[in-house]
Amino acid sequence: MPDSDSIVEVHSPQTGVVVITPRSDVDLSRSPELRNALREANDRKPSRLIVDLEQVGYMDSSGLATLVEAMRTSKSSGSPLILANMNKKVLAIFEIARLDQFFTIVSSVDEALAV
Repeated sequence: MPDSDSIVEVHSPQTGVVVITPRSDVDLSRSPELRNALREANDRKPSRLIVDLEQVGYMDSSGLATLVEAMRTSKSSGSPLILANMNKKVLAIFEIARLDQFFTIVSSVDEALAV
């Protein structure tokens, strides 16, 4: 579990499922921590990897690149990556980059757990 200064919280609500929750905007200074958390989670070979974006009000291109890298890694390892709780501002960035066509995006962690 990351320390209290961490911007990322990781927990497992079900056996084999990992939920990563960034607790702030994901920008150039903060995306490396998210990248590390995603890599560590993928190394655990979860049955499902969920990124809960509820507390992310803004994401820049480094955040997008981090999630694209995680999606590629998760596909090659057979662990589906699901993005949940994305606000309209962040979703718009995904839509502009047309990344919404490649990611599984759901409205809640509960929905991601049910997928």
